[in-house]
Amino acid sequence: MNELLREMEGYAALHHVPIINERGRQAFLQVVREAKPHRVLEIGTAIGYSSLLMAQNGADDIEITTLELSDERIRTAQGYIDRSAYAGRIRIMGGDAAENLLTLQHTEQKYDFVFIDAAKGQYVDYFHKIQPLLTEDAVILADNVLFRGYVKGDVETPRRFKTIVKRLREYIELVSQPPFVTEILENGDGLAVTRRVNR
Repeated sequence: MNELLREMEGYAALHHVPIINERGRQAFLQVVREAKPHRVLEIGTAIGYSSLLMAQNGADDIEITTLELSDERIRTAQGYIDRSAYAGRIRIMGGDAAENLLTLQHTEQKYDFVFIDAAKGQYVDYFHKIQPLLTEDAVILADNVLFRGYVKGDVETPRRFKTIVKRLREYIELVSQPPFVTEILENGDGLAVTRRVNR
């Protein structure tokens, strides 16, 4: 399995595919290992790297539903997943994530862990749409919330990133309101760990 992950890291570097970076990876794994999730929803499959990390470090009966827009990435991810020990536990849903989240709302499935690593400008919309899908004690993990250091701090944001940065600030504010509490791990590009405060 580790050999397969190394191969994926090489592929991602060569083809400029964003996967969870080395600095953020240990923080990501720590959260997954503590939560030991059983039912995972991932928004943004890319090549399946984080899916396999979660499968390897989650509960023994873990099942993952992962959403991906790009057909090419779905094919690449499926190829890697099929070569892993978790082929039967990871299901890729192709298409627009926002639409797929609405589709999932019509199922009985609940998720105790959600990993958001997709279009940064859509995080607020994704967060609203996952609400009906969460168990009471669900953990929501969102990657890249500090976005190259522009989200927090006084660094001037380049014009092309202004909308993304504004929306990520909105996301952080949203997940910091009751009944949610959020911790931001500044490893990598910022991981937001959100939990519901038990009422």
